[in-house]
Amino acid sequence: MIVPARLPLFVAASLALTLTPGPAVLFIVARSAGLGRRAGLLSVAGIGLGNGVHALATALGLAAVIASSPVAFGAVKWLGAGYLVFLGLRKLAWSGEAAGAPADAPPAGGALLRQAFLVAVLNPKTALFFLAFLPQFADPARGAVAAQLLVLGALFIGLAVLTDSGYALLAGGIGAFLRRHPAFATGERRVSGLVYVGLGVLAALAGTGASP
Repeated sequence: MIVPARLPLFVAASLALTLTPGPAVLFIVARSAGLGRRAGLLSVAGIGLGNGVHALATALGLAAVIASSPVAFGAVKWLGAGYLVFLGLRKLAWSGEAAGAPADAPPAGGALLRQAFLVAVLNPKTALFFLAFLPQFADPARGAVAAQLLVLGALFIGLAVLTDSGYALLAGGIGAFLRRHPAFATGERRVSGLVYVGLGVLAALAGTGASP
């Protein structure tokens, strides 16, 4: 059972972390601005599901295996980085089309959800973050530490979904306004593509620190 006295501190710390823009927020903002609020919210859901995998891995001790194995950490890191770069290069390929070429059609809802899920689940830094953050608020004396970690992870993910949804709605609204201008489509594709590639490069250069 979670210590009730620790919950306010956990919620405050979680909100401080989720409100601070990080790679996941940048991904969601780029998706929302370019493809609309629906795409942004589906990306929020996909990232939430991916983070749920990391929370479960933390509770079961699998995150500790990734943290202690340079091979496992490196494999997941390079897969995640490569996937982000792939998404970015595919986006940039459209901005290199000849003038007058049709814009790329928005991915289907399932594809948007799947892409965001893969971006999140292939980020070993998130696993390390949960491994470092969640146990600080669990109490082994109360037993069932795995269950405590699962509850804390679910609460953190719920708060992250709320704050990320705010970013998605805001960026989607701004993007809808800007899409009225013809030049925005080409500029957006280039910026979004560069954001994805940049996030991939940052992921590839990441060490084993526990930042989200």
